[in-house]
Amino acid sequence: MSDALSALFRARFGAEPSAPAPVRAEGSNRKIYRLAGGGKTAIGVINADVKENRAFIEFSKHFRKEGVPVPEIYGEDETGTAYIEEDLGDTTLFQFLGKRRNPSGFPQDVVSAYHDVVRALPKMQIVAGRSLDYRWCYPRQSFDKQSMLWDLNYFKYYFLTLGGIVFHEEALENDFAVFADYLLAADRDFFLCRDFQSRNVMLKDGRPYFIDYQGGRRGALQYDIASLLYDAKADVPFELRDELLDLYILEASKYARVDKAEFKKYFPGFVLIRILQAMGAYGLRGFHEKKPLFLQSIPYAIRNIEHILLTANLPIEAPELLGVFKRLIGSSELRQFGAAKLKLSVQIQSFSYKHGMPRDDKSHGGGYVFDCRCLPNPGRHIQYKFSSGLDADVIAFLAKEEPVDRWTRSAFALVDQAVEDYGRRNFTHLFVAFGCTGGQHRSVYCAERLAKHLHDQGVSVAVSHREKKSWPTK
Repeated sequence: MSDALSALFRARFGAEPSAPAPVRAEGSNRKIYRLAGGGKTAIGVINADVKENRAFIEFSKHFRKEGVPVPEIYGEDETGTAYIEEDLGDTTLFQFLGKRRNPSGFPQDVVSAYHDVVRALPKMQIVAGRSLDYRWCYPRQSFDKQSMLWDLNYFKYYFLTLGGIVFHEEALENDFAVFADYLLAADRDFFLCRDFQSRNVMLKDGRPYFIDYQGGRRGALQYDIASLLYDAKADVPFELRDELLDLYILEASKYARVDKAEFKKYFPGFVLIRILQAMGAYGLRGFHEKKPLFLQSIPYAIRNIEHILLTANLPIEAPELLGVFKRLIGSSELRQFGAAKLKLSVQIQSFSYKHGMPRDDKSHGGGYVFDCRCLPNPGRHIQYKFSSGLDADVIAFLAKEEPVDRWTRSAFALVDQAVEDYGRRNFTHLFVAFGCTGGQHRSVYCAERLAKHLHDQGVSVAVSHREKKSWPTK
């Protein structure tokens, strides 16, 4: 087959290429080579799946005609099992960000590259997608319910089963159907690239080019941008993900009617189904084929699932699927694959026992609830009625009480131990709550004091006061 690639190169460039040099393709069964000769280079592909090749070739020709940045097809073998295309170099978006990433996040040139990618994506999905001949799609023309169920079962058999995660098969199958029906309600009349992630974006002369869209089909806009922003090991900072999502919606709105609220209603669901599809691949390539590179993405994927559950509400009843998510999130073993060093965030909350104890239902359930009712109570003094643990007078009252200092030091020591252990095991969420009678003075003071204690150690914290809206005001 290398002879076929050489013949295609000669026919295109009139020069004899050197021996084809293999190009690494970890997640593909295709054989990919670089050919060079006469001052020209090209990428050659050998793939026995003729229909997959045809999809890529026809999509590429159409996208280039529509001005979408994709490689030019230089020639194809008459058998349909070999073709050569434009050489876009060796720098993927993933490699570029890997070299440029720093402890404080993404530098501006990486952010700019992501902006360029996000601006170009809607033109491929919407403009080129309108006139695309979807008969070339392979193996399916639409990301329909069958496609979704295939992906979900791929996750079930290759990740859950091989990873030793317990599940009730019938209940999970029922939840898969409910989940798919929910996603099918989104507008799906666009081109869906299928694997739009940082390793499938090439950077050449400062410009992004898209590759590996041969599995594309008709589907929802949300899927591809979810693939890019929740690309596991790319580990895009969460605040940048929000910025890029808003930019994407703005750009997509130039080519089609996109209701921002409606788009975001379905976005978390598409994030989750994309993550589950990717985890199926990690299981197949990592657990089954024993390729450890794929296992390194697992901690990032689990952290992404946890983030979605903590920040979004899926309007469906899928208890077994949610149970699976919680088992994944709570697995110390899965979180420790590879060399991932993920940042722990501590969620701190104050509350009133009158309104019930808080629950951390969406994460792994680990953490502490501390009862502050044993501490001296400013609420018994009329002068503090309209103050809270955020105010200087209440802070001064509690700070001078030795029992408060002794109790908080003991409580914080427990939290410190958990922070150290969770951080070592790559857990990314810890819940700590402080309760008192009214949720206004002691619990608020302790929550804020713990937040400062952890912040001074470099730990990421988020503080909320559940009863704040009901505090008395003058």
